[in-house]
Amino acid sequence: MKKYRTSIVVLLVLVVVAAFLILKNRGGTYRNKSNSFAVTDTSSITKFFLADKNNNTVKVERSAGGSWLLNGKYEVNPTMVQVMLTTFSGIDAMAPVAKATRNTIIRLMAGKSVKTEIYQRVYRINLFNYIKLFPHEKLTRTYYVGDATQDNAGTFMLMEGYDDPYVVNIPGFRGFVATRYSPMEGDWRSHSVFRFRVPEISSVSVQFNEAPERSFRITNQDNRKFLLSTLSDNSNISRFDTMKVVQYLSQYSNLNYERLLDEMTRTKRDSILGTTPTNEITLTDKTGKPHTLKTWKRKADTGQLDLEGNQAVWDLERMYALIDKSDYLVSVQYFVFNDVLCPIQWFINPAAMTQKQATEPK
Repeated sequence: MKKYRTSIVVLLVLVVVAAFLILKNRGGTYRNKSNSFAVTDTSSITKFFLADKNNNTVKVERSAGGSWLLNGKYEVNPTMVQVMLTTFSGIDAMAPVAKATRNTIIRLMAGKSVKTEIYQRVYRINLFNYIKLFPHEKLTRTYYVGDATQDNAGTFMLMEGYDDPYVVNIPGFRGFVATRYSPMEGDWRSHSVFRFRVPEISSVSVQFNEAPERSFRITNQDNRKFLLSTLSDNSNISRFDTMKVVQYLSQYSNLNYERLLDEMTRTKRDSILGTTPTNEITLTDKTGKPHTLKTWKRKADTGQLDLEGNQAVWDLERMYALIDKSDYLVSVQYFVFNDVLCPIQWFINPAAMTQKQATEPK
């Protein structure tokens, strides 16, 4: 009897699963098709992939800790991810493309569109979202994103496996979403250069190659005690303003570059990298991992004037920079980085500075 009871329970479970799947997949109406673009539960998205006809590709993956990784190696701009997830969940088909323009739109999308793939964590058994068994990653959406409609009120999209493209938009949103589906890596990369709180910093070294006497190293001993050393002879400074050190290290909590210079030719990039950097910053975190930023002065544009009203030789607002061993240079602003490019003299108490100068050889 116990054997039959087990069989009956298993049979009932299978019947419920089959009924659920049948009800879930029943239909084929226009409304069903229109909803197929949207992903209701964005928390289940594990990664998405964007690619255009020019071989530009973007793969954004969710890590085990919940953060996102771009193309397997870069930190992702969190704002871009949030906008994309909102788009995935909010898009809806307004109407199928008119028959009179269907072939034209398909032809245009064949030449210019962004292929979109969305992967989710799904379950082989999912009973009414209460009983979820056997999770795995699955490609759940593949569609192509074309240009905006003539009135800029929608975007042409074609779901893989369907014959007709649709005009898609986010209800209540005035505009088109095509530009959000960018397959350009530079649009997705985080602009963060340094993002460390003081307790996460082991040391910071700043090398001024044009003025070595300004260079220094700060060593964080226990978040309350610090060492300040010169880089020229590696000697420790006995008296300095500790509050200034804490203020200085706090600047590294949110330092960002302006833009990625991915349009720069390889020849120009190599030419810049072949010269000595103007400044070099090395931050070592508490795990012992170094994070570097090298900067170079850049030529001023014609018409940029110096403080005396003459044509400037060097750009007064921006520098070239290399973050760690990136493939691209970036543009950084003096306005953002001036506070961490201060000389060692800024930390030294006036009395200590006077004493030090008195003992230096003439």
